Amino acid sequence: MTKILVIGAGRSSSTLIDYLLRNSGEHSWEVTIADSHIETAKSKAGGMDARFVSFDFTNTLQKEAEISRADIVLSMLPMKFHPEVARQCVHFNKHLLTASYASAEIRELDAEAKNKGLLLLNECGLDPGIDHMSAMKVIDRIRNNGGKIVGFESFTGGLLAPNDNVDNPWQYKFTWNPRNVVLAGTGGVKFLQEGRYKYIPHHKIFRRTEVVHIPGYGYFEGYANRDSLGYRHVYGLDDIRTMYRGTFRRQGFCKAWNIFVQLGACDDSYVLEEVGKMTHRQFINSFLPYIPDDSIELKLAHYMNLDLESDEMNKLRWAGFFSNELVGLDKGTPAQILEHILKKVWTLDQEEKDMIVMWHKFNFLEGAKMRQIHATMVAVGDDRINTAMSKTVGLPMGIATKLIATGKIKSSGVKIPIEAEIYEPVLTELYKEGFVFIEEEIKPKK
Repeated sequence: MTKILVIGAGRSSSTLIDYLLRNSGEHSWEVTIADSHIETAKSKAGGMDARFVSFDFTNTLQKEAEISRADIVLSMLPMKFHPEVARQCVHFNKHLLTASYASAEIRELDAEAKNKGLLLLNECGLDPGIDHMSAMKVIDRIRNNGGKIVGFESFTGGLLAPNDNVDNPWQYKFTWNPRNVVLAGTGGVKFLQEGRYKYIPHHKIFRRTEVVHIPGYGYFEGYANRDSLGYRHVYGLDDIRTMYRGTFRRQGFCKAWNIFVQLGACDDSYVLEEVGKMTHRQFINSFLPYIPDDSIELKLAHYMNLDLESDEMNKLRWAGFFSNELVGLDKGTPAQILEHILKKVWTLDQEEKDMIVMWHKFNFLEGAKMRQIHATMVAVGDDRINTAMSKTVGLPMGIATKLIATGKIKSSGVKIPIEAEIYEPVLTELYKEGFVFIEEEIKPKK
């Protein structure tokens, strides 16, 4: 019997757990779901047979006991905990899968993992994950046909599915870790465009956006991810002229979010005073000049050079930032308070569904001829539990787990899914699950 340990039963784990339990009987798996809240773990099983553990990551003895009894460990914990899980997996000779970026700490375990025949597979979710696999499939095909990639752009967005009955001017709600969303505007950006290195400081990220049209779904705006340059080597594209990775939002989102960035409301480096007495209005006012005769709305509009009835101001009104409601925290950094306020209105309701949109653009030379391919994937969730985010994060991890458990993947060391041995069977099963990339060759403009 293969013993599979899932650590963490958060919002992105629903589909993963369902997939493992649906396949456990056929493959003789014992699936353990470990979470700090055992009732949360049980709720994700949907009544199917599993082993449940109330898990305390700070309890070293429990952590070692659970990892040592497993054969394959899947960490759905926040990224900062993965290096410790990885070290324990290597120590106890266990395979590991995560959906997060492969950190430098984890990469240091590569040689030892290879010596022990262990696979530490990272970046096997959505973004990073499906983006790597779908991109490498096209990149490898172009190269195998003698083509030369000169430009690659990729955007992914977790958004609300269109719903005429839902009044939400942001057209957005949290479908993954809210903290990561809030902190997206706190780091600088670097990428490559037409052979030139480009950099965007953190306070300009949400003003430097691109617009992309997805047939059947409309227009999206994309802002750049922090570091696109590292993937040149990862994808074997060291001499590429354009490398740009970004995140999709609906049009108008970035200008409104830029208000928080300019105010400093995304700052996570210090704690505000008297948060327990603070209202939503007072939170915004904390960052504005002291002008006692002007309203907070007027001060903010003047500070950001906006009309009082602008789209950006209306988005903040809708989200309750000018209300007298108490924040509801005893203490917190600006980023923590911003996240807490947004959770009140950016949590999926019963009638809402989320949507994943992923888009790649490949520019390549075939002889002397320049060609361009667009590849698009759109996925819509079933409900607020079985979300598109949960599916696109969980299914690749579940499928890869099955491939490891059945001996179909034989690689070892620290890996991400850019090799055909991994991405081909994962993409094949994702296709059967309904996730299809639609490719379109774009004809050059005359």
